[in-house]
Amino acid sequence: MREAATDAIRYWELRRVIYNIVLAGIVIFYFWIYYPSSKEILNVDAALGIFLLAVGANVAYCAAYPVDIFAQLSDYRPLWHKFRWVVFVLGVLVAGILTRFMAQGMFLSVSH
Repeated sequence: MREAATDAIRYWELRRVIYNIVLAGIVIFYFWIYYPSSKEILNVDAALGIFLLAVGANVAYCAAYPVDIFAQLSDYRPLWHKFRWVVFVLGVLVAGILTRFMAQGMFLSVSH
């Protein structure tokens, strides 16, 4: 169990940086698209809301850990090591779609 947990941490934490950069890039992109009206939303409440959404996205990222550890403890470990990148890519895509909708809703509402 210890080896599987260590391997999971090593794999997923290195990719968390990429995950956060992608999501931050989406938010910045939509802020820029709706600029200058999007700057009207910049206040303490909006910053706190964005912070909470970022924390929530990182908590959701942790859903990969139980799946990874479970797969590593099975006889499918070699196959899992070969294809777990697919789970990462799908997770980033789903999180990116959700982030897009949130950012669009946030910045679009002030542009009209």
